[in-house]
Amino acid sequence: MSKLLNKPLRAFTLYALIILVLSIPAYYWVVDTIWLHEIDVHNKTVEGHIKDGFKKINLSSKQITDAINIWSQIQPGVKISPVQPNAIRQDSVYEVIRPNLYAQEVFERFRGRSTYFYIQGNPYHLSVETNVEETHETVIAIAVVTILFFFLLVVGFILLNRKIATQIWQPFKNTLNRLKSFDLNSHKTIQLAPSEIEEFEELNQALGKLIDNNIAVYNQQKQFTENASHELQTPLALLKAKIDLLLQDKSLNKKQLELITSLHTPLARVSRINKNLLLLAKIENHQYADEQTVYLNEILEENIEILVDYAANQQISIENPVEEPIIVKGNRHLLEIMLTNLLVNAIRHNIENGKIGITYQAPVLSIYNSGTHSLNKDTLFKRFASASVQSPNSGLGLAIVKEICNRYNWSITYTFTDNQHYFSITFQ
Repeated sequence: MSKLLNKPLRAFTLYALIILVLSIPAYYWVVDTIWLHEIDVHNKTVEGHIKDGFKKINLSSKQITDAINIWSQIQPGVKISPVQPNAIRQDSVYEVIRPNLYAQEVFERFRGRSTYFYIQGNPYHLSVETNVEETHETVIAIAVVTILFFFLLVVGFILLNRKIATQIWQPFKNTLNRLKSFDLNSHKTIQLAPSEIEEFEELNQALGKLIDNNIAVYNQQKQFTENASHELQTPLALLKAKIDLLLQDKSLNKKQLELITSLHTPLARVSRINKNLLLLAKIENHQYADEQTVYLNEILEENIEILVDYAANQQISIENPVEEPIIVKGNRHLLEIMLTNLLVNAIRHNIENGKIGITYQAPVLSIYNSGTHSLNKDTLFKRFASASVQSPNSGLGLAIVKEICNRYNWSITYTFTDNQHYFSITFQ
């Protein structure tokens, strides 16, 4: 995963590299064209001087021949030779690669000009050649300079990128840090620092409105759940008391007693749901803020002792071979509820003659039980969602376990392997 600013930096660097690579042949063509033009001007100037020189002096044929020979020795790049009138052609420019007169093993490029003129009425051919700078040397020089400037560009891009990132993106980092430290349960709104950059200021305003709305909705839902749970406690208790009084009425016949008795089951379920909702509301409200060092081994043994008869009625055995001390920090009451719900869940989703086991390999505590079908992982820890169609329930037990784990930043996972349900808690 790369940072945002590194992406345009890579694009700019690649673009600069492509442009600079393409500039090498462009530079070479421009320099070569200018150089050839200057050589052509030089050759034409030399041609003009030679022609004017022969026009201004009067020499005999022998003197002209001697002068041409002497000139050819003094100026090797100039060659004058007599021609027949029918051999005269138009002036032209040419290039030739041949050995250097001073270094025969080295082949060099020459730019020449071919022209014809008359000396005392006799036609002569004049060729003026000038050595052209080595092409590969020019290309190498241009490439070296280009690479040097490319590295300067890259270093400049990196330094400017870091400096710009530090200055421009500081408001974004401030906003991100505020968001990371924001806790919806803290009941405190978030204060985002103002920014001079228009886009970041718009982002801060949008985030501020979003967070304020979420806090308001969250507080309303939390208050409603807490109030509803509290308000339901009294009528449920009165209803249970009234039912108990009716059951003591000896004037009721058998059918009436059965009808009133049947009310106990749904009433107990509603009362349990109400208590669980109130517990969730208290956890979310951080009403269990006190923490202490807790030995989970003691809580496990106490819960197993309480639930062993309940499990035995369903022919389920509970094994607890864990001897290593399991020490965590948290609220003891919440940890008791967490382990109780996991053990009850292991009994509920077990099979006849099944077993429940407990393992601990620091920092992971696992509670497993026998089973035939995997639980629904999508709804396993959701409220009012049953994890299995074979054992329907209120769907709040595992939701409470998940909420307690979230409270202490622990992670809980579920797997189904070899006909065993595994619930594992990692104490971080």
